Amino acid sequence: MQELRAGVIGLGVGERHLVAYNAVPGVTVKAICDIDPVRLQEVSARHDIPAAYLDYRDLIEDPEIDVISICSHDDTHVEQAVAAFRAGKHVMVEKPIALYREEAERLLRAQQDSGKRITTNVILRESPRFKEIRRLAQEGAFGDLFYLEGDYLHQILWKITEGWRGKMDFYCVTYGGGIHLIDLMRWILGAEVREVCGMGNKILTRGSHFPHPDTLTHLLKFDNDVMAKTTTTFGPQRPQMHRLNVFGSRMTFENDRPVGRIYHSDDPAAAPDIVDTPYLSMEKGDLLPDFIDAIRNDREPNVGAEDVFRVMDVCFACWQSIEQRRTVDVAYMM
Repeated sequence: MQELRAGVIGLGVGERHLVAYNAVPGVTVKAICDIDPVRLQEVSARHDIPAAYLDYRDLIEDPEIDVISICSHDDTHVEQAVAAFRAGKHVMVEKPIALYREEAERLLRAQQDSGKRITTNVILRESPRFKEIRRLAQEGAFGDLFYLEGDYLHQILWKITEGWRGKMDFYCVTYGGGIHLIDLMRWILGAEVREVCGMGNKILTRGSHFPHPDTLTHLLKFDNDVMAKTTTTFGPQRPQMHRLNVFGSRMTFENDRPVGRIYHSDDPAAAPDIVDTPYLSMEKGDLLPDFIDAIRNDREPNVGAEDVFRVMDVCFACWQSIEQRRTVDVAYMM
């Protein structure tokens, strides 16, 4: 088994990456980095990490590091990931990988030139319930799929009114939240989005310093003619929910808590099938074991470069449709 040494930049969600790396046989987290010296010292002591850096360049330039997780603020992802690829590292970049298309193109060039692997943390693919729904869709159990709904509903408004996301020059809630459902729907369908059209509003953050829409809704048209709707809001008065509804000619799936339901007819007296496969049972680092295996076996990870950049392309088109108030064709980088 190839021994691999990992580094983690950004120790918010990055600490969970650290734990996940150390749980993979033959992988050791050798170095960590954070701009907060107190957090850096605490995490280093908690996990007995040999090297702790305040400057990400020191971690990236460490010749003993093979793979890096970039979990820093969103507006630093591209700069750090490009540097990591130029240093010959494999890279996990937290989503969104970039805030602007031209930056994503620069990152793609750096990744392709390096010959190293990239992945991003679209973690809903690790939900056992959504894996089951994808399997049913791939097996044809739904019949002809014709419409999906994938909504990111999470009461985390403080992240844009008080946290660092709201202090960046630009932030789009679809990039940070809705991206999960967009990726999930394209993964279930095995299809790519062809065009998007969206609307947004700014009611929840009215009067705050956050200048962008806080609630966004988009219609998506896939290349197999399936339509979908996705809404992202950081302010619903309800428990967190990844609302996934899958409509087929034979049956319909509706995600809910604690169970999902599958309907086979419009008869209100007919009891639905209960889907009690675990839903929110995945951890932030659950994609990392496959990423490590992909590095060791020189293959694309389950969330590979095509997924990383294509889901971001859809997000870029979503924002373009908001800015230009029109339907936008998705332009793919790869």
